[in-house]
Amino acid sequence: MALAAPDHTDAPAGPAPAVSYALIAVNTLVFLLAPAAGLNPLYGTGQARVCAEQRYEQRWGAIPAEILAGRPLTSEQLAEAPDPVPGCPVAATPGKHPALSVLTGLFLHAGWLHLLGNLLFLHVFGPTVEQRLGRARFALFYLAAGSLATYGFALAEAHSPGSTRVLIGASGAISAVLGAYLRFHPRARVTTLVPLLLFLPLRFPAWLVLGLWFALQWWSVHAAGPGVAYLVHVIGFSAGFLYACTVLGHPPRRPGRRPIPWRQPTKEREQ
Repeated sequence: MALAAPDHTDAPAGPAPAVSYALIAVNTLVFLLAPAAGLNPLYGTGQARVCAEQRYEQRWGAIPAEILAGRPLTSEQLAEAPDPVPGCPVAATPGKHPALSVLTGLFLHAGWLHLLGNLLFLHVFGPTVEQRLGRARFALFYLAAGSLATYGFALAEAHSPGSTRVLIGASGAISAVLGAYLRFHPRARVTTLVPLLLFLPLRFPAWLVLGLWFALQWWSVHAAGPGVAYLVHVIGFSAGFLYACTVLGHPPRRPGRRPIPWRQPTKEREQ
């Protein structure tokens, strides 16, 4: 999901970003145990692993048609999904809860590049947004924004062939983190590695880096073919930016500190 690879920012540092690190750890652990990583022997190798990956994503990933209908798709409906995996049988997933898959799908990734690209952005921008919102509110913000982006994509795909395609990845939630960061620290300098310049590290203001990133996602919604749900990025980024607008004007959350009670100053006693 990158226009360029961000390295770090010079926004103010704060308490240890426990939620950001926990999200990175959970996403990594889920991927390592999933068939897409190719490391879990329970899923076999070769074609067996490829078919296991398809079943795994259909079981835990978000499918727009299922989300809107509120029930799992039948085998016949899944067989009509675009871009089927050759040689893999398609079976229904009884017992699946589509509303829950909106959350579980946020922790699935299709491959190493998909995972590492998302976690790079979360590592760079997540701690600063977490510091501004506080740990509990940041966790809720991450999950809520990711779910909102998934539901928005489902509504947009309701009457298209893509409504039966599986949607996985943390991109919607992390895009919301980028949108919030842009609103909180538009002038922070972001050290960026630009591929076209042989990955020479350059420093640009956040409004330029993230603004160009958002413009690329918006353009890709109309220009790119199936494979990457760029609309999820656009919805997530917009939701994060708008939510940050409502937070501005309130003091940052300072975990571990209690406000000092206000007291009226007393007069000094005359000697």
